[in-house]
Amino acid sequence: MEAGLQERAQYSSINVVCCLRGMEGRSHPTSAAASIPSTAAAESSLRLLSSVAQEVKGRGTISWIDCGDTESRKLCKKMKVNPNSKEKGVELLHYKDGAFHTEYNRAVTLKSMVAFLKDPEGAPLWEEDPEAKDVVHVDSEKELRRLLKKEDKPLLMMFYAPWCGVCKRMMPSYQQAATELKGKYVLAGMNVYSAEFERIKEEYNVRGYPTICYFEKGKFLFHFENYGATAADIAEWLKNPQAPQPQAPEIPWSDEENVVYHLTDDDFDKFIKDHSSVLVMFHAPWCGHCKKMKPEYEKAAEFLHVASDSPGVLAAVDATINKALAERYHISGFPTLKYFKDGEEKYTLPHLRTKKKIIDWLLNPEAPPPPEPAWEEKQTSVIHLAGEDFRESLKKKKHTLVMFYAPWCPHCKNAIPHFTTAAEVFKEDRKIAYAAVDCAKEQNHDLCKQEGVDGYPTFNYYNYGKFVEKYSGERGESGFTTFMRTLRERDHERVGKKKDEL
Repeated sequence: MEAGLQERAQYSSINVVCCLRGMEGRSHPTSAAASIPSTAAAESSLRLLSSVAQEVKGRGTISWIDCGDTESRKLCKKMKVNPNSKEKGVELLHYKDGAFHTEYNRAVTLKSMVAFLKDPEGAPLWEEDPEAKDVVHVDSEKELRRLLKKEDKPLLMMFYAPWCGVCKRMMPSYQQAATELKGKYVLAGMNVYSAEFERIKEEYNVRGYPTICYFEKGKFLFHFENYGATAADIAEWLKNPQAPQPQAPEIPWSDEENVVYHLTDDDFDKFIKDHSSVLVMFHAPWCGHCKKMKPEYEKAAEFLHVASDSPGVLAAVDATINKALAERYHISGFPTLKYFKDGEEKYTLPHLRTKKKIIDWLLNPEAPPPPEPAWEEKQTSVIHLAGEDFRESLKKKKHTLVMFYAPWCPHCKNAIPHFTTAAEVFKEDRKIAYAAVDCAKEQNHDLCKQEGVDGYPTFNYYNYGKFVEKYSGERGESGFTTFMRTLRERDHERVGKKKDEL
């Protein structure tokens, strides 16, 4: 039995849940399960776990050890487990990649256990939070349609993704409102990150997370867009729901009163020749990092403007309007700071973000430390593709997971190390590839659009060059490797069946 468990843990390099049943109440090995309460509870758990096993077939394994059995008692003792101390006399342990990972302590339900085995590192399901008991949790398109059809009360639906930080911050207020408004309004939630919900996302214009929709008698009326709302804010809005007010157009930075010089394609060259020391910030109106930096940049400009021995001047270029300059200086992210000396570009400065740092650097301008090499310049097992070789390269591999990204994207930066490690794990498998496409490069714009990329990062799975599905799993090493292992295990199962048939 012990050897068998170790063997199974090694075989299933993805997940193993080991279920250990206690022996309390067992008067005899042949006693009927129905007549012994603790045994009946254990048998009920076994039925549940059998259902879980079917749901995670190919991605995880369920093992069952009866600690009341003479043969298994030594193993349970060695594992230092005591199922009798647990509710229902069952202890659940999780093994990952052949080693103990954690004790399972989440809800003992089919849905929760399947979600855990698919993503052992992921957060618990929202519905597992006791405070969310009054939120209606929807799991499928069919459930959503049924809810909208039968519910007479006004309904607020949060479409969310489990990894979304804004969603997580809003959930406590949302579930509090669900409890306080129970009986008058219905507040519901639905995880629509998976590719299977593309139709719903299209229908309700889900372009980011969370997207919150207001319904009356099944009819969608408005979006609710106060993502920092308290429970009181939600309740107040529901008293008089209405469409979000159109935002007043943002005043261009160049039209504001400030001492930053705003340059264009037409006057840029003359300006940097007329001023011997110029720091230029290339920005975009929609860029959050630019907006955050703007006050510091203006303060530094004011200081330099009045200084009698000013070491330079500060200028700015809207790269979304002045595209010739953006192209000439290879601007691919915002903000980008470049220093010009006597009319010539000298340095790109990624580290100047505060008034003090800007002024200190201009007083003693030195070359910045060399930038970290771009992802595609590093020696990794990830294949970097471009428009011209994309399809032909994919045709050479049976299974390819492609990450479409932009170098400036924070979510991409977080995912890249995990994606790279996953590629390293499978580097010896000739049928598997992890590939990447930089969508910020002009040469890849059409390709990314063609492949349905509308946000970063986007992960697509291809089989011999043919698109199969969007990857919607966990964005860590575990998620990326589990996805591929599942595909390869299915391959091996098919080969085994063919051999049996022969």
